[in-house]
Amino acid sequence: MLRVVLAQPRGFCAGVERAIEIVERALKKYGPPIYVRHEIVHNRHVVEDLRTRGAVFVDELDEVPPGAMTVFSAHGVARRVEELAAERGLPVIDATCPLVAKVHAEGRRYAAAGREIVLVGHAGHAEVEGTIGQIPGVVHLVQTVADVARLKVGTPDRLAYITQTTLSVDDTRQIIAALEARFPDIRGPDVRDICYATQNRQSAVRDLARSVDMILVVGSRNSSNSNRLREIGEELGKPSYLIDDADNLRPEWFATVGSVGVTAGASAPEMLVRGVLEGLRRFGELHISTLDGVAEDVRFRFPPELSDVELTDA
Repeated sequence: MLRVVLAQPRGFCAGVERAIEIVERALKKYGPPIYVRHEIVHNRHVVEDLRTRGAVFVDELDEVPPGAMTVFSAHGVARRVEELAAERGLPVIDATCPLVAKVHAEGRRYAAAGREIVLVGHAGHAEVEGTIGQIPGVVHLVQTVADVARLKVGTPDRLAYITQTTLSVDDTRQIIAALEARFPDIRGPDVRDICYATQNRQSAVRDLARSVDMILVVGSRNSSNSNRLREIGEELGKPSYLIDDADNLRPEWFATVGSVGVTAGASAPEMLVRGVLEGLRRFGELHISTLDGVAEDVRFRFPPELSDVELTDA
């Protein structure tokens, strides 16, 4: 008997649900193809499903044909991308997560007040690149406490920080503390810009780690929040694996464990969790339970041009 404990909450957050449904509604209203700049969310299965329905994913706007309906991903884009779309006359629907857009607005507000911006985030991540490109003036990227010690700024008494929304809450608190110790006049939002869904899923993994021998995180390798969940499990002393789906399960992982915790990143659909549970049945009879946790009821509005579209299977 293998005891399986499901984290609560897990899987899709409101921003991801909104972004995916934006593409689905656009396909219904305008018909395929709908061009999406970058992956709408960081999950291979979601992207492939939308691709079969007529979404075309591109790296840059010059791959979009003239006049084609274009969607910006949930991670947000730089101002220059918005400008290029306008210059080409592309009709655009913006699926940027409202919580990411909130960080953009905060960064612009701090910059307008004459502050240099420090962005806590991961280099190369789509959200980080979009955020840097949304803020006029100087933006310094820091990823670790060590980066704070090396940071060179022009106006140490006129700094502000903002954060990527999908970071580790604990790691970010340490970086913010280092920034405040080195630059006492720095301004910023504590960890409030780490989104509610990221924080809830990280708390659930901490609870999970107290009651299981091993943790499985369902999510894609390029998903920042999924990687953080796996790292938290490891930090708490539990073998933790990030898997795309049930095909990634390895028999040797289960040779000496009696209990497994299962969670999913904010861009991983519940059907993948169900598939993992079916895959676990290969290793024996299961006893499945779900942890008590936060019930999320956050919903975000859709862009006005899609507010009249209803999906028959929604």
